[in-house]
Amino acid sequence: MSAGRVDIFVPFYGDPGLLRQTVQSVLKQNNPNWRLTVVDDGYPDESIPGYFAELAEKDERVRYERNEKNLGANGNFRKCLGLAEFDLVAIMGADDLYRPDYVDVVLKAYETFPDAAVVQPGVQVIDEHNTPVRPLVDTAKQRIYMPKVTAPTRLAGEELAASLLASNWTYFPSLCFSRERVTAIGFRQGLNVVQDLALLLDLVKSGGSMVVDPAVCFEYRRHSASDSSWRALEGTRFIEERDYFLTMAREMEALGWHKAAKAGRRHISSRLNAATFLPAAIKKKHTAGIKNLARHAFGPAKPSAASRPSAPAPRKENP
Repeated sequence: MSAGRVDIFVPFYGDPGLLRQTVQSVLKQNNPNWRLTVVDDGYPDESIPGYFAELAEKDERVRYERNEKNLGANGNFRKCLGLAEFDLVAIMGADDLYRPDYVDVVLKAYETFPDAAVVQPGVQVIDEHNTPVRPLVDTAKQRIYMPKVTAPTRLAGEELAASLLASNWTYFPSLCFSRERVTAIGFRQGLNVVQDLALLLDLVKSGGSMVVDPAVCFEYRRHSASDSSWRALEGTRFIEERDYFLTMAREMEALGWHKAAKAGRRHISSRLNAATFLPAAIKKKHTAGIKNLARHAFGPAKPSAASRPSAPAPRKENP
């Protein structure tokens, strides 16, 4: 293992122009103790391999891999974790940006809290044009739900779990993980929307802690064309969210974490988030989206039909 270095991964399937901005932000780090690996999930653009071949000739810290077949978001994230070798791991979005001091900030946090499972640094939200913005969802995240700290602070246990279930106030692409901790847990299979929250809560359940550092060193891009935005408008992301929250409520109860279980059952911020997409779905006359969003925002906390356990067939067991 390599202490004091960050393995940075970018699982890519999207806008090549934004990807280049992401890569350049890594190359501009003040601290040289990083390695960048872009894992291309088969995006149809022939210019991308050549771009990285040129970069790799100039800087051996830059690596590029292209998947032989499309793995999907969850599969590509899991592949990135499997490639990690350094003690610290970050999986940034292919349209997000590091500020020049990102590596400095997370390395300093781990020097102070060497046993932390994950570090959440300060984040600035930007739009398609790299302009700082604060949409409603981020205003709620940062002013209502995110812990108010003035210095790097460690969080753990049921209090952290309950806080994350009340609202996932983290920005996953900005996080830096302990490789030992995160690879021991890994991403839950079958999740494509809440795999980030699931990983964090699994880390917390296993005894891992999170350090929240207020130093802003990451720029998270929020724009309407993102995969999560379209899933939200259709309401499909909230079906997965509801099923996951109810699963976590049961798991938290099993741990005796009743406050966290209650937060999972209520999933208030997720409901509020669904409600904010309703006007756009109504304007576009998206019938299925309206139904899914309204059910999640205002309906009872029940799992979707697809996730409900059914009676097993004779002499067969579910895997």
